[in-house]
Amino acid sequence: MKILTILGARPQFIKAGSVSREIRRVKEEGRSIEEVIVHTGQHYDTNMSDVFFEEMQIPKPDYFLGIGGKSHGAMTGQMIEKIEEVALKEKPDWIMVYGDTNSTLAGAIVASKLHIKLAHIEAGLRSFNMQMPEEVNRILTDRVSNILFCPTDTAVQNLKNEGYNKLDLKIVKSGDVMQDGAMFYRKLAVKPKCEIQEDYILCTIHRAENTDDENRLKSIFEALNDIAKGKQVILPLHPRTKKLLPSTLILHPNITLIDPIGYLEMVWLIDNCDFVMTDSGGLQKEAYFFEKQCVTLRDETEWVELVECGANTLVGAYKKKILEAYKNSSTFNLQPSNLNLYGGGKASGNIIKELLEY
Repeated sequence: MKILTILGARPQFIKAGSVSREIRRVKEEGRSIEEVIVHTGQHYDTNMSDVFFEEMQIPKPDYFLGIGGKSHGAMTGQMIEKIEEVALKEKPDWIMVYGDTNSTLAGAIVASKLHIKLAHIEAGLRSFNMQMPEEVNRILTDRVSNILFCPTDTAVQNLKNEGYNKLDLKIVKSGDVMQDGAMFYRKLAVKPKCEIQEDYILCTIHRAENTDDENRLKSIFEALNDIAKGKQVILPLHPRTKKLLPSTLILHPNITLIDPIGYLEMVWLIDNCDFVMTDSGGLQKEAYFFEKQCVTLRDETEWVELVECGANTLVGAYKKKILEAYKNSSTFNLQPSNLNLYGGGKASGNIIKELLEY
C-alpha cells in the first residue's frame, strides 16, 4: 500500500509525524506500506530546516512544490496542478490530507479527479462560520473522502447531522493525532532562552479576526495588562502582529514578548505554565493534554467538547469576559475522568490499522 501525504504548513508536519512514525513501525513488522510526502510550500517556514526534521524525528518531504504567498485561488489552483503531476507519477493507493488548509483541499480535489482513495484526518470539525476559509476547505474535503478520521465524538456527530452516515464512505472515530504528538514530544521538550518566572501564563494571539481588528487587539492587551500586574504573561508574538499593536498601548513590564519559537520549546512552555490564553485551535487542545486551564480569545471554537466539559471557556476579545474568566479559573474542570476525549495517544495506530484493513 502506498500513501501520498499532502502537507502545507509546519503544524501539519508535526501532526503527520505521529502517523509517519506508526507507518515506519508497522513496516518494520513486515507490513507492505510506503509513504510519499509532498510539501506544497503553502506556508514557507524558515524554521523548517534539516535540523527541524531531525529534532522532531519527522521524515523529510519527498517533494517540495514551493507554492505560497499567493491568493487563495492562485495558490489552490497551482497546488492542484502540481499534486496531480506527483500523483500520476507515484500512483498511490491513498492520498492522505490533514485538517483544513488550501493544501488539504487541493489534495482532496486531485484524489477525487484521479479516482484515488482519500483519507481525511481531522474530519468532521465544524465552526459553523462560513466566513472562515478553513470551514469551506474542511467541508469540501469531507464530502469527497472515502474514509473520515474523526478526532472526537462531536466530529462524528457533526457528520451524522449532515447525512454523511448515509453516503458510501466510512466514518471512524480515531482520536486526535495531536495528542499522540504531544505525548511523544513531551520528553523532548526544550526550555526557551528567555526570562521565565516560576509562575506564568502562556498566551498566543495570531488569528486575523483579532490581529486585524484594532479594537479587539486593544481590548485583549488591556486585559493582559491587568493580569500582568499579578503574574508574568509570556507571549510568543509574530513580528507582523507586533506592528499591528496600537501605538498608544503601553505594555506592562510583566508581559514578556518573545519571537515565535519551535514546537519543542512551546511544549515546554505549555507543560510548565499555570494557565493558557489563546486564539489558536491547536493550543486549546494541547493545554488540555497537559491538564492546563484555558481561556480562548475567540467567539467560537471547533473543539466544543472542551467548553462542554468545563475545561475551556470562550471569551471573544472582551476585556471584561477575559478578566472574569481569569478570576474564576479555579472553577475549571480538569478531572482525570475527562482526559480521554481525544483517544489517549492511540490515534495514529487506529488510522493505519483502518487503512491496512480497508
